[in-house]
Amino acid sequence: MKTKTWLVLAILAISVVNIVVVMVIYYSALFIPRRPTVEGKDLFGINEIYQTKEGGREWYVDMENPFSDDLFSSSFEHNITRQGDGSWRISGPAVRLNVGTPSNAEIWKNVEITGYAKVIDSISSSAAAHNNRADNDEGEEKDFASDLDWRARGGRHNHETPCEGTAYTGTIDINGNVRWKKEIWHTGGYTDARAVEKVTDSIVDRWIGWKVVMYNINNNTAVKLESYLDDKNNNKWRKVTDLVDDGGWYANSSDKEFYSAGCNRPKDYIITNGGPVVTFRSDNIVWEFRDLSIREIQPLQSTN
Repeated sequence: MKTKTWLVLAILAISVVNIVVVMVIYYSALFIPRRPTVEGKDLFGINEIYQTKEGGREWYVDMENPFSDDLFSSSFEHNITRQGDGSWRISGPAVRLNVGTPSNAEIWKNVEITGYAKVIDSISSSAAAHNNRADNDEGEEKDFASDLDWRARGGRHNHETPCEGTAYTGTIDINGNVRWKKEIWHTGGYTDARAVEKVTDSIVDRWIGWKVVMYNINNNTAVKLESYLDDKNNNKWRKVTDLVDDGGWYANSSDKEFYSAGCNRPKDYIITNGGPVVTFRSDNIVWEFRDLSIREIQPLQSTN
């Protein structure tokens, strides 16, 4: 009898273990993003410019409930509202939607940042100026432009940790002008804009796709910066900027201000380092977003 009892208990234990394993695999499949079945497309079906690095990080916004994701946060208290087409509306003089990095994960460096946006309206410069003084605790540089910016290669941008505030920022404004800016430290390390060009008509009241790509080249001594526009919202991407930072792109602050932060960087510092935070940023607009994503890429020209 004892042998038979032990045999039954052993069979039951094995069955329980098998059930647990099956449940873990099932629920993991629900919550862990899987690679797309179509080559060259991301999990939203959007065309990729560069392939994902083998084993590299990928992040996709949860379109059902964006802030249910612990990695996704807003620098300021901004409400988002679901629209009839499944997108989310957000507004404010300073919107900062941040995607962080878990403590045990690789930080963002060579990345392709993608998002679709529909600008509904702009906020007047007088209202923006008033609200920025009240709300902008990050102390961002302000020119009251109405634009969308995807940025990476830094951490938090605040006065407590100024040297963390590095970034390359790829921008498109509501009038269809694009540009790149660099921030060597926050806030005294901004550069003038480069690759400034008008590439389309007004983007107000229509969906566009905006991609920003950055990756190291020349044995990690320079950075390639590219941006792409899906102007017709049909998943056809056109390169609109192509820029290399290999030095000579200087902060526009005085030497006294620039070196006051003690970051021990040259005034034309090339941001070859990665950073734990990628930000989908807007200034002075009401807009809707969908299909935000970040992928760690491996272009043929890059080196790790």
